[in-house]
Parts: sequence; structure tokens; C-alpha cells
Amino acid sequence: MLSFSFTRSSSCSCSPVRLVQPLPITSPTAGGTLYGRLVCASPPNRAPPACSRAAASSSRITPMESDRSSSSDAADQSPAGFGFLCKKAYAPPPWASHLRPLPSHVFSLGHLPTPIHRWNFPNLPKGTEVWLKRDDLTGMQLSGNKVRKLEFLLADAVAQGADSIITIGGIQSNHCRATAVATKYLNLDCYLILRTSKVLVDKDPGLTGNLLVERLVGAHVDIISKEEYAKIGSVTLTEILKEKLIKEGRKPYVIPVGGSNSLGTWGYIEAIREIERQQHSGSVKVKFDDIVVACGSGGTIAGLSLGSWLSTLKAKVHAFSVCDDPDYFYDFVQGLLDGLEAGVLSRDIVDIHNAKGLGYAISTAEELKFVKDIATATGVILDPVYSGKAAYGMMKDMTENPKNWEGRKVLFVHTGGLLGLYDKVDQLVSTVANWRRMDVHESVPRKDGTGKMF
Repeated sequence: MLSFSFTRSSSCSCSPVRLVQPLPITSPTAGGTLYGRLVCASPPNRAPPACSRAAASSSRITPMESDRSSSSDAADQSPAGFGFLCKKAYAPPPWASHLRPLPSHVFSLGHLPTPIHRWNFPNLPKGTEVWLKRDDLTGMQLSGNKVRKLEFLLADAVAQGADSIITIGGIQSNHCRATAVATKYLNLDCYLILRTSKVLVDKDPGLTGNLLVERLVGAHVDIISKEEYAKIGSVTLTEILKEKLIKEGRKPYVIPVGGSNSLGTWGYIEAIREIERQQHSGSVKVKFDDIVVACGSGGTIAGLSLGSWLSTLKAKVHAFSVCDDPDYFYDFVQGLLDGLEAGVLSRDIVDIHNAKGLGYAISTAEELKFVKDIATATGVILDPVYSGKAAYGMMKDMTENPKNWEGRKVLFVHTGGLLGLYDKVDQLVSTVANWRRMDVHESVPRKDGTGKMF
């Protein structure tokens, strides 16, 4: 049996909430139960745990500081130009330097720049080209677009001296999984509040898709029903957990749903600068008329639309919302823009289309068949929750309104989420029946030992 030793105390009982029927799964790094139901009632009084992170602070991995200056020359270099997990002073693109507040630092968490290539999307209107921005390839265990936001959010968390991160989302949240991985890279603890149906809230959430990664990396998972979530709200739920951790001597930092606040918006302002550079360098020899992307929490479309409007790109941004209605997102994005003192109306810089179908993370047979057909035709695998619904919505609009798209060059931003497909396996079975047993005629010679497997 292998044994491991940890500098951090394993006797710490810093469990964030009272647990109902906890599973016998413990964290080797914090000693706490990794899954439990979130109970919003006041917990019983108890003394703070002896472990106040003193041991952890002595063993904390200090991310490398970049020796690159924050001058305008440095700002013109690609984020990929400094080392992985390094932190550097941030200088914004010149066209965004008037926004406030400006981030002070940024971590290098993603494999950037992500490639752009032509996408042989079927049945396009006359003269239309679709290109693909592969933000599904940002790394961090397939974390997609979430990495770009976390580069700014986690830099701020570290600057504030946080030792733990709290965030919240759906049971198969890509953002929560990305946060769980990124925090461990930076030696921070991660606390996730995940919403699920009321019939499952008292059960082990399982190891499907994103949950497998979250639990493997030791994230603390607290479950809340969708009904409680709807009545209480994400802000209050994360604040409850934050207060509990503070009482236990921790220094938590809260990241909102999807990492979508004004600071997180900088991730996709920076992505627009990246696309500009790819065009100017000649690696992408096309001027885009449109940018298409899924919208799940609002931060990505806020950054893309504002960046495109301010920069030389000037592409029209189309967002396909996969949960709330367009009016909600226009208002939410407006709040993010106002938080940056952008001085522009959301309705003037982004078109938001309703693509939620039956609801968030609920797929119709037609939508899943589309995901399968695109994979078969192009080799590009779309997730069923975000980019799959956005591409499906784009296809429908191109079919219904071909004149609006004819002759245009479209950049589709693939935001990742591959692991979400594992939650749809049962629904996908009927679409992928392309297998058979190989039939080898009896006349083919057979001799034991002929085929060596090793």
C-alpha cells in the first residue's frame, strides 16, 4: 500500500457546513468530508478548528512572478509568452485602457493563444464561411472558456491573501470544475455549491462528467436543491458558506456563477486582443463579420462584445442564451459594462438569441442528434449544454434567415464543456450505433500465439 505525507495538517476538520448523512470520503489535504447536503439553518456552535492554515501557509506554492515589465511593449506580448502558472502585472489593450477598474495582475493558467481554423460546417448559406476559435483547447483539464476568467479572478484572490475559493453552479458546471482544478494548481482549497433536483439532493452526486474531476482533485462539494437555490439565490448561498469559513479561521474568496463579474469580463476582453494578434500576425487571414458564442452566465459575451466594439475587430457579436431569456442577459451584461465604466449599452453591441430549448442542461433528441451529426461531419465535438445549443441555434437561424448570413465570415467560439456529454450517455446511445463484430471467414488460417498483444 502506498503512503503519502503532507505538510498540511490532516487533522483539520474545516468542514464548511453541517452534513446530512455524509459519505465516508475524506480529503487527504484537508481531512474534511468531500460531499454533503448544504443546510442553510444555523449550525450547532462549535469551536473553530485548530488548523487555521498556518501549516498550509508555510507550504503554499508561490506562483512565479514574471520578470516582464508592465509597459506597453510588454502588454503587446501574448499571454502565452510568460510561463505557465506565473503571475504578472497586467497592462490592458490600448483601446481598453480607459475602462475602470483595471486589473492589477493576471495568472497564466491557459494554453493560449487558442487556434482558429476553418470549420466545414454543413448546409451554410451561399458564400458563408464559418471559422472556429478553439477555446475548448485552453487546457486545465478541458476547462474551456472558464480559464480566461479565472486568470484574472484567481490573481485577485491571491492578491487578497485568500486561502480558499468558493463558487457555485449547476451539478455539471464547467465553471465549478475549472475552478476546482485551477485552485489546486495554486494550492488553494475549493468549496463548490452545486444545485440539483430535489429528488437527488440527499443522494451521493456520483462521479459522472465534471463531478468526477471535482471530487478527484479534492473539492468540497455541497449540494443544494434547485428549488432552494431559486428561493435563496447564489449570492446569499455563497455568503452563508463564506461566513462559516471565516468563523473557522479561513480566508475565503467568492467567485460568482460562471466567473461572470466585471473582473472576469477581462478574460474575454483579452481574448479579443488575442484574435487581433492572430489576424495581424497573418496566422488568420480573414476579417470576421460576426462572432457567435453560447451565453450561460453573461461574462463571456460581455467581454467579447465590448472588446469587439472597442478594438479594430468590429465584428457583430451574436450570443445564444442557454438558460435565462435574452432580456435577462441584456440587463445582466449592462451591469457588467457599467461596472467597467464602459459607457455603452449592451443592446447596441450584442444580439442575444434564445437557444435554451427545454431548459438549462436539458437536451432534446434533435439537439443531441445535431451534436452527433456535427461530430461525424467535421470531427468537432460540441458539448450539449453550451456550444452545442449555440451552434444548433446558429444553424436554425441560418436556415430560417439565410439572407442575413450570406457571404459573411463567422467566427464561432467553442467554449468547451466536453465532459458534459458524459451526463447524456443514455440519450446518445441510439445515435451512435455504428459498431459491429468483425466477421473473419473460417478459411483464414488460425494458430495460437500468432497475434501478440504485447
